[in-house]
Amino acid sequence: PVGPFLWLLLPLPLGAADPLPIEGWLVNSCIQARRKCQADPVCSAAYHHLNSCTSSISTPSPTQELLVPEDCREAAKHLRNSSLMSCTCHRRMKNQVACLDIYWTIHLARSFGDYELDVSPYEDTVTRKPWKMNLSKLNMLKPDSDLCLKFAMLCTLNDKCDRLRKAYGEACSGSRCQRHICLHQLRAFFEKASEPHAQGLLLCPCAPADQGCGQRRRNTIAPSCALPSGAPNCLELQSLCVADPLCRSRLVDFQTHCHPLDILGTCATEQSRCLRAYMGLIGTAMTPNFVSNVNISVALSCTCRGSGNRQEECEQLEESFSHNSCLMEAIAAKMRFHSQLFSQDWADSTFSVMEHQNKNPALMPQPWVPSLFSCTLTLILLLSLW
Repeated sequence: PVGPFLWLLLPLPLGAADPLPIEGWLVNSCIQARRKCQADPVCSAAYHHLNSCTSSISTPSPTQELLVPEDCREAAKHLRNSSLMSCTCHRRMKNQVACLDIYWTIHLARSFGDYELDVSPYEDTVTRKPWKMNLSKLNMLKPDSDLCLKFAMLCTLNDKCDRLRKAYGEACSGSRCQRHICLHQLRAFFEKASEPHAQGLLLCPCAPADQGCGQRRRNTIAPSCALPSGAPNCLELQSLCVADPLCRSRLVDFQTHCHPLDILGTCATEQSRCLRAYMGLIGTAMTPNFVSNVNISVALSCTCRGSGNRQEECEQLEESFSHNSCLMEAIAAKMRFHSQLFSQDWADSTFSVMEHQNKNPALMPQPWVPSLFSCTLTLILLLSLW
């Protein structure tokens, strides 16, 4: 039998179990790049001028052209060789909002000329640090308890996860909850709680007939407070999001990592990045959620009614969540993995999860895969001796 402690040798994002990373941990954070720019009078003057341009230039929709005044174009030219052009941010870094403000200021210089699709500002850094989960303490639950209840208990047994969960629970409860405070605490939970704990709560698998489990899963993000009371137009929701550097960054990150590349459904990046980007939207104006208690379909809380001649654009935005094959496959794979964590034949199921996640030939192999395989093989051999 498997012992009471189970070590999951999975790559976690930088900061998943550590304090928030500082900007120095990134290869080229926008905050560092701006400091270098400020040391150069020409670069500094061009950056400040471009920064003043951003307030007067509205962000276009994908069907509109970016109109940039000539003086702003000149300022952008002076920054073409600056390290600001390739700077990035991290969703768990300190001063994240300041970093993103710099990124979107420089975006004008990046998009100089033809209008380009936005590129995610986030650099995803991973570490091989394992996550320790004590399954023995789940004995206090009934053996037939659903997995959403078990993952909630695992969060409760972890001091940091429990503290962060209680904070957003209090902020998002009551008939007079303040939505902006609720969203802020939700973002804090998904940024600061360890990724396995957060994913376990949000993506716990439920039997199709178990509506109680499905309801717990839907209520993870406190939808009665976190989501709009009515059903706003999806394009209006997008406009609110794009006006906020943090929300805009999370939306672009989602579009970057959960975007099918072709009609065959080939996904842009690996499933872990897509899930991380999806969870990054929770706590923003574009917070998605499960649409029912009986399946794993997700959607934005908005409608395309009243979109006029932008109806098609609105439907594309809405369907990027509700009919996104890459997102659905990533969610389903993570739920299968979570289900296998609690199965008796855990070692064998690890191979099936790893195999499924690496089936996409379009994805580049990751540098941690050989070490992950060898660590998993070692764990399997040890378990066979117990």
